[in-house]
Amino acid sequence: MNFQPKNPLYQQAIEEVLKQQNFMKHIGFEVTKITPGYVEGEIFFKDFLRQQIGFIHGGVIATLADVVCGIAAATLVSEFENVVTSDLKISFLNPGVGNRILAQGWVIKAGSRMFFCEAEIIDADTQLLIAKSSATMVIIPKLK
Repeated sequence: MNFQPKNPLYQQAIEEVLKQQNFMKHIGFEVTKITPGYVEGEIFFKDFLRQQIGFIHGGVIATLADVVCGIAAATLVSEFENVVTSDLKISFLNPGVGNRILAQGWVIKAGSRMFFCEAEIIDADTQLLIAKSSATMVIIPKLK
């Protein structure tokens, strides 16, 4: 899709928002690519991200899907708007066991009040698809 951002400074706006995302900093999430309606990011495996069997916890995988969908949508709003998650569905397809996990999110439909987005979470070492997600993001006014 060829989306046009409402805010020409969308990349700087996203970077400012990410500075305030303490949980994403805690797990080591880094955005590696931002374009209008699309984002990629990654985390490196850390022991505290494991669940009881040793896989990356499903909550971390869902968080990655949520954040890349949200950032993808946020690239398309004005400087006076934010987006929040209204709905998130995730399907876990394979265990997360790799050293580096790639999260990709994109907008599939940009409406006037909602964005419909998808995400894929991939084991970057093996290119194995860990999870597939769909989300609805709602536009809200930016809070002061």
